[in-house]
Amino acid sequence: MQDQAGRVAAIVERFRGVEGAALPILHAVQEALGYVPAESVPMIAAALNRSRAEIHGIVTFYHDFRDKPAGRHLVRVCRAEACKSMGSDQVAQGFEQALGIRLGETSPDGAVTLEPVYCLGLCATAPNAMVDGKLSGRLDGTKAAHLAAGLQP
Repeated sequence: MQDQAGRVAAIVERFRGVEGAALPILHAVQEALGYVPAESVPMIAAALNRSRAEIHGIVTFYHDFRDKPAGRHLVRVCRAEACKSMGSDQVAQGFEQALGIRLGETSPDGAVTLEPVYCLGLCATAPNAMVDGKLSGRLDGTKAAHLAAGLQP
């Protein structure tokens, strides 16, 4: 925990005096630790002369920030209108059944995080998902389960 606090302190110091540093600091913390720990919010808020609620609000507003560690593999299922209309519910179910977790959860072994995302920008090939940064389109439940099988140890 101390190492984590030290890393956050070093990141905060790197941006000291930079105007509008909240997002760059949070991105740097996320990159360094894989998430923005709740314990780091007061330190960041104090350094920026902002309230803890403001910093927490930023972390929870932007979907790219997370407040707990993600699994080793990250699966994002598009839940925007185009994908919903083309069957993203079945895609989500395919991943959920194959991985044994629900949207918004991480597997107990920390292998996979399954999360909803609102638009991956690939509407023409809906429904879509992103697995470890790689986009896949025209999915269905069976194809989703096949992608999930490749993530199992």
